Amino acid sequence: MMRIWSIVLIIFLLSCDSDPTNRNPFLQEIGFQFDINLNLPLYSPLTNVGNAVYIGTEGVGIRGVFVINVGFDQFRAFEANCPNHAPDSCSTMEMEGQTAICPCNDFEYSLFTGQQLNRPDDGNRYFDMLEYRASFNGTTVIISN
Repeated sequence: MMRIWSIVLIIFLLSCDSDPTNRNPFLQEIGFQFDINLNLPLYSPLTNVGNAVYIGTEGVGIRGVFVINVGFDQFRAFEANCPNHAPDSCSTMEMEGQTAICPCNDFEYSLFTGQQLNRPDDGNRYFDMLEYRASFNGTTVIISN
């Protein structure tokens, strides 16, 4: 009997997560769904690999969403609010090619991966871009959270 309880205790201890949260404290995750019709001229750049668009429609993300075609009918979607800055008047990032730049602090992020490209080496914790689900169905990209 003691052996069974020991096994149960070991399994319980091994299933505990040592990192309590990976959540970004600056960004509130909101629920939404938005369909992108690639036949519309506004979104036609997404038919080419490496092209990205900004969608600033109210209710889509916090400050909008960047969507990029990463190839092989795969798309990625990221929150347009700087992940290392609370939402305010300067926190909406600007897109320059395949890079998003935060005007508050000049941090740069890859739209292919969402990773911060110029992370300071100052010992502070920095966050990559918040990614949303993106699925492709014929001529429609569906982004959601």
